[in-house]
Amino acid sequence: MTRFGVPAPARCPGEEARGPSAAERVRTLVESNSSAVLSIPEAEPGEPGPSVVESRAVAATGDLFLLVPDTCPAARAAAHARDDEVTAVMEITDIAPVAVPHRVRGRGWVAGWLTVARGRAHAAGARLLAECGPMPGPGWSLLRLEAGEAYIDDLWGSSHVEPDELAEADPDPLARYEAELLQHLATAHGAQLRSLCALLDGTNASCAEAVTPLCLDRFGLRVRFRAGASCFDARFEFPAPVGDIAQLRRAMRQLFEAASA
Repeated sequence: MTRFGVPAPARCPGEEARGPSAAERVRTLVESNSSAVLSIPEAEPGEPGPSVVESRAVAATGDLFLLVPDTCPAARAAAHARDDEVTAVMEITDIAPVAVPHRVRGRGWVAGWLTVARGRAHAAGARLLAECGPMPGPGWSLLRLEAGEAYIDDLWGSSHVEPDELAEADPDPLARYEAELLQHLATAHGAQLRSLCALLDGTNASCAEAVTPLCLDRFGLRVRFRAGASCFDARFEFPAPVGDIAQLRRAMRQLFEAASA
């Protein structure tokens, strides 16, 4: 089976696959810096296309607060709506932060009911968004998307996620550092990454032509190997899930030591 043009990954080392749940992956993607657009499925023909979401945050209830331009179709539709009569879909595209074949790692969708955030909801949403960075000046609308369902299609597979699962899930603790960590591994630890070939079976002995770290989460590291015109992924799981950078350093050291033994 292939996903996004790449063969499904081997699991190395370990017998049982461990990884984030679908709800955790959606929550991580929603709270990431990946590009997102907001569409109104029932928009009139000829209406402009999807609206770019400038920033977003997730409330404890699972509701999403979205910052969009005042002039975009989603903002206009929400401003003229009554209660929850406008349905909307936010699509997020996850692209690898390193140069690698087939850079799209996955896509996530959250569908629900769109309203303008007012009163206490506006204040709560503004506080959450302020934690992500400075709020822009005039010309922006703060919208609330009450999640009805979510869907993820990524390197792990595809799955539906219920609103209560999304609300209860936590984003991966390494997500905010992942881009920087992958770029550092790719530029400063090429030899150690190539050594991971030793942990693969004999059929992949020629994998060291190009080795690129692709994804990192608290459970392990996914690497993309290229040999000639073909490529494949392998996932290397940590002995135990990590919760911070210090634990990650120990886990990575153990992984590279196992590869060089």
